Amino acid sequence: MKTFTIPTPSEFNFKLSLEFLKRSPREVLHRCEEDSVTKLWKVEAEPVLFKVKTINEENLQVQLLNTKLTKTIKTSLESYIRDWFDLDTDIKPFYTLSAKDKYMSDLVNRFHGYRVVGQPDLFESIVWAVLGQQINLQFAYTLKQRFVEQFGEKMIFEGNDYYLFPRPEVVSLLSDDVLLPLQFSRQKSKYVVNIAEAFASNDISKEKLTGLSLQDAKERLMKIKGIGNWTANYALMKTFHYPDAFPLEDAGVHNAIKNLKRMKVKPTLDQVRTFYKKYKGWEAYATLYLWKSL
Repeated sequence: MKTFTIPTPSEFNFKLSLEFLKRSPREVLHRCEEDSVTKLWKVEAEPVLFKVKTINEENLQVQLLNTKLTKTIKTSLESYIRDWFDLDTDIKPFYTLSAKDKYMSDLVNRFHGYRVVGQPDLFESIVWAVLGQQINLQFAYTLKQRFVEQFGEKMIFEGNDYYLFPRPEVVSLLSDDVLLPLQFSRQKSKYVVNIAEAFASNDISKEKLTGLSLQDAKERLMKIKGIGNWTANYALMKTFHYPDAFPLEDAGVHNAIKNLKRMKVKPTLDQVRTFYKKYKGWEAYATLYLWKSL
């Protein structure tokens, strides 16, 4: 057998996760079909290509496409997928809070079961956050596609290309100028290489941040040139699933609040903070549903 199942919580909608994963035709790190997503990952240095789909409302089915199912692969992939789709977070407390909020309750009802689609690779999460700043989403995907296709590892399976995100050890050896032909700005080029150097030298790693408080983890990340408050919060939300991590300065959040409350102008930062007060401890999920409303 090359398949296994993963039980899912009742508050999980795989279709909504797929919608998020299908945001751009230029996405290069996974391939979506109508009811499934296929992705390449490494388990103990072995490239493993796998497909995830729902078989009923209570289970995901995982199918290996290029290798046999071993205990090690099953354990690693199940952990990865549970992390990827945030299956271990009990979001019922967030739903209880949102039910009392006339602005959010409709969103939660419309998108019930929507969960944070994470980025378990911290380096990928940070670089993606840096790439996406001050440009539109589709151009950010274009930059990522060029970056991954040039510096990431590739597997060809049944005529399709599947990629792994570039390793920091590879990116750290690049000069800033190498990224300029990909249409990276000079500043983003410097930041990406600098961040890669921090990972390659083990100044920062996922393991070093695991278990830290949100504030301590954020401070550790922001010591690295190129990682500001927005990027740090985004990465901690997407990689570590800190429920209280959220990018306060995010323009999308501001627009969503403006639309929900039918404001004539965008809210001030103080008004954004006030909006989030009722979601203390669940700011990440409030952010997720605000983004979904756009």
